[in-house]
Amino acid sequence: MQKVAIVGVGGMGTVHFNNYAQIEKAEVKAVVGPSEADKKQAQKWGVNIYQDLEKLLAAEKIDLVDICTPTFLHADYALQALNAGKNVIIEKPIALHREDADRIFALADEKNAQVYVGQVLHFTREVEILKEAVKSEKYGRVLDAYFTRLTAAPDWSAGGWLFDKEKSGLLPFDLHIHDLDLIISLFGRPESYSFNAAGSRGGKFKEHYRFNYNFGELNVGAEAAWYKASYPFTARWRVYFEKGLLVSEEKLIFYPAEGEPVEFETAQEPKIETGINLPPTAMFYHELSHFIESAEKGIPTDRMTEEELITTVEILEDIAEL
Repeated sequence: MQKVAIVGVGGMGTVHFNNYAQIEKAEVKAVVGPSEADKKQAQKWGVNIYQDLEKLLAAEKIDLVDICTPTFLHADYALQALNAGKNVIIEKPIALHREDADRIFALADEKNAQVYVGQVLHFTREVEILKEAVKSEKYGRVLDAYFTRLTAAPDWSAGGWLFDKEKSGLLPFDLHIHDLDLIISLFGRPESYSFNAAGSRGGKFKEHYRFNYNFGELNVGAEAAWYKASYPFTARWRVYFEKGLLVSEEKLIFYPAEGEPVEFETAQEPKIETGINLPPTAMFYHELSHFIESAEKGIPTDRMTEEELITTVEILEDIAEL
C-alpha cells in the first residue's frame, strides 16, 4: 500500500483523488491546501489537511507526494518532497524551465527516489496503438504526421493564473505540451523546429499556434489554440505511413492503401468521474495505477524517459519565450 499526499486540491487534485479511491494499492492520507474551500474539500474526502508540505511530512507517514498545484509551483514542491526522500508524481509539465527539470531529476538520483510526470496520453489505447505501429513499422515508415489540439480559452482557472505567462507558460505549456511530448516520444528530438502564432491586438496571450518539427526526411506538423470562441475541446491526429493512414478523431481507424478501413477498439475501463470539465475516463486510473506500481517496485516508468521530458520542456520554454 502506497500512502499518498496530494499537494493542491483543485481540479487535478480532485481528479487524482477520485482515481486513487479506486486503486487498491493507494491510499490518500493527507492533502496540502491553504484555503477554506480546500479545508471543506478535505473534510468531504475524510483526509487530514495541512497548510504546507513540511508540516504534512512531519506529521504523516507518506510514501509518495502527488503535486497537483498550478504549474509555477511544481518545481519547488518536487524538490521539497525529494529532499525528504519521497517518490514524486508531478502533473504535467514537470517544470517551466529546463534548469528546474534538470534539478529535479538530479536530486531524485541523489536521493534514490523516483519522479513520475503526468503526461496522461501515454496511458490511452489510441497512443499505445500508435506507438506500437511506429516502433514495429507494421505499416511501413512514417511519411507525415499532424496533431491538432483546440479549445476555448480556459477562463475557468482559479484566479486566472493560466493567463500569466510566468505562472503557466500559457498555451504552449498547458495545451500543446500533450502533442509535443507524444511527438518526441515517437520520433525523438527534432533536428529543427519553427512556429507562428496569432492573437488579438493588445491581447495577453497568443490564441493560435502552428508548429513544424523537422526530423530529417520527416516533417511533423501540429496546431493548438485557446480560441476566444465557444468552441468545444477537440483533439485529433493523423499519421501517414507507407502502407496507409492511421487517424484518431472520434474513433481510431487505419485506412490501408488497399482494402477496407480497420477500426480499433479503444474503450478502457473503469471510467471514473473526474470532478472537472472532463467526462468520465479511464486514462487517469491507468496512469496513476502504473505510477503506484512503479513506485512500489522502486523503478522508473517505461512509458517516457527523462531525456524526452527534459527535451519537451526545453523546446516549450523557447516557444513560450520564458
